[in-house]
Amino acid sequence: MGRHGEDTNNVIDKTLPSCTEAVAGIFDGATVMIGGFGTAGMPDQLIDALIAHGARGLTIVSNNAGNGEAGLAALIKHKRVRRIVCSFPRQADSQHFDAAYRDGEIELELVPQGNLAARIHAAGNGLGAIFTPTGYGTELAAGKETRQIDGRHYVLEYPIRADFALIKAHRGDRWGNLVYRKSARNFGPIMAMAADCTIAQVGEVVPLGGLDPETIVTPGIFVQRVVATANGEAA
Repeated sequence: MGRHGEDTNNVIDKTLPSCTEAVAGIFDGATVMIGGFGTAGMPDQLIDALIAHGARGLTIVSNNAGNGEAGLAALIKHKRVRRIVCSFPRQADSQHFDAAYRDGEIELELVPQGNLAARIHAAGNGLGAIFTPTGYGTELAAGKETRQIDGRHYVLEYPIRADFALIKAHRGDRWGNLVYRKSARNFGPIMAMAADCTIAQVGEVVPLGGLDPETIVTPGIFVQRVVATANGEAA
């Protein structure tokens, strides 16, 4: 019960009726984390709503720079991205990133995949920085502090935080608790912890108690908005 005797179980409801309402408030110049490993776990409908919303000059943090014509690739195509932090910017169907980068319309920070995950995880866990051996002795470590620890060389890397995170989950409840489907899980849980506002696209919103507590991966404390979509559960 709450301080004034109200039933708090009936007060907390983070669900929204549409992706349009879910992405409202994402501002020009925001840093936005987008979950997904290629197309697995990509919150396509939230991204479509973000394109329609019109926010520009975004810094995007994601594993790659988009595939084909949909999702993150479409966001780049519509010239909404000023800077991208990712591990795999180029692949066979990354033509929109390639064109934008060649034309000087988008900045790139290339981060090894393990470092990307570790830096997002560091932000979610409140760490000031981490030392990682990945990248030592390469151009990726240029200008960065290095240190030798127990005979091994490390590079200092700083946490990656975001204003918003757009992620996809299999199911959720109105408190924001989430479970994922197989490989669609990927970066979602750590991104949810590292953003000021996490927006989750789910395949189904179930009643409270409908998720086995032992299977909840992302607790609702890390999620601010939930929206159910027709393909929210697809990998």
